[in-house]
Amino acid sequence: MTTSLFRALVLCLVVLPNNPRGHGVAAGEQPTNIVIVVADDLGYGDLSCFGQSQFATPELDRLAAEGARLTDFYSGATVCRPSRLALWTGQHTGHTAISANEAYTFQPEDVLFPELLNASGYSVGGIGKWAMGRPETSGRPTLNGFDFWMGFLDQGAAHNYYPEVLYRNGEPVRLEGNVLSTAEGSRGRVAQKREVYAHDVMTDALFDYLDSLGSEPFLIHAHWTIPHANNEGGRVTGNGMEIPDYGAFADRDWPDTEKGFAAMLARLDRDIGRLRDTLLRRGLAENTLLLFTSDNGPHSEGGHTHEFFDSNGPLRGFKRDLYEGGIRVPTIAWWPGIIESGSVIDEPYAFWDIFPTACELAGVDVPAGLDGRSMVSAFRGERNKEERPLYWRYRGQEAVRLGSWKAIRPSEGAPWELYDLAADVGEVNDVAGTFPDRLRALQAHAAAAVRD
Repeated sequence: MTTSLFRALVLCLVVLPNNPRGHGVAAGEQPTNIVIVVADDLGYGDLSCFGQSQFATPELDRLAAEGARLTDFYSGATVCRPSRLALWTGQHTGHTAISANEAYTFQPEDVLFPELLNASGYSVGGIGKWAMGRPETSGRPTLNGFDFWMGFLDQGAAHNYYPEVLYRNGEPVRLEGNVLSTAEGSRGRVAQKREVYAHDVMTDALFDYLDSLGSEPFLIHAHWTIPHANNEGGRVTGNGMEIPDYGAFADRDWPDTEKGFAAMLARLDRDIGRLRDTLLRRGLAENTLLLFTSDNGPHSEGGHTHEFFDSNGPLRGFKRDLYEGGIRVPTIAWWPGIIESGSVIDEPYAFWDIFPTACELAGVDVPAGLDGRSMVSAFRGERNKEERPLYWRYRGQEAVRLGSWKAIRPSEGAPWELYDLAADVGEVNDVAGTFPDRLRALQAHAAAAVRD
């Protein structure tokens, strides 16, 4: 059997036996719409509703006030590509094909939840950073469940906020006026002439797509690149925090890189407000789950440093660490009429839980072999009584959390450390010597989590 036929068979087995309206959906009602927003390198402490004090994020604060803050929510990985892989495939990095920023292209046998929802009648669209396949490959979005995609298909190209080209459904779209630099070290990712800001183009495409939809249910991914740095821009120009203007922060006594970072978050915040208001205006809000999160912890790149705004808040570590600061991310869930306003969900969840959540909302059976579990009960105010381990690995590092306990091996060959996150969220006091049995149990979970 070819891999394409295998994939088609999986889709049929998962989707066809179900009511196309979704489990528990009465005749005449719509399955739940789903909007997933993933910021890029946004830290746990970067939103004012999560403790940021040097600037405000009023639209995200309002979203949290009307919905729930998920205080113990984790990204799929501590860097971009494996984190997105965990989200779309419902598997943690012990089971995904890669666990670091290595090249990976979706293969015909890979099953993604956008495919399952699309096969069950959902319109599926997305914008932003894809990172799983260039236009000529099997990994491009429109071969993986998406009816529409506008943005970057190459992860490295997404560093540049002023590219010459974006891709709409695999076809190049020229951004007139942007011209790439030929300076040494630019790698085709730095613009010497800047006219059109990619974030705004992708965001406008998102709203155009949303406005084009009819009565069918929809799944939308917005994988914005803000506030990722242009790493090459930081090396070539000294400032990788690329933004059209510094806005309200222009007169602050801050380095330009930090003005740029704050202005990026202001733009992100503004567009979240636009998204919320659009859903309300179109009467879609009460039948739409909006989930906002980040692909990993905060960066110190492009001239920006995560310490300047205390971007990891009370957490230890940042991007490329498996301490909490590298993987615990600020997350908000908004679903008017279902999620209690101003609530807090402190049960541990992670990116691989989004797949089964989407399936439950769409009425699609969850394929075997996933690592996640649905968050829908938590959104309805219930708590899962059964604890389960969460696992990550990255370049010799490993981490596993079970309940409030977390074990971490911070580098290849280093001794394992143990923390009680309920008492020590900053991972300051290693209690491995005090609780050796607890540590051994978590190490056993870590050993069982890896599949070659």
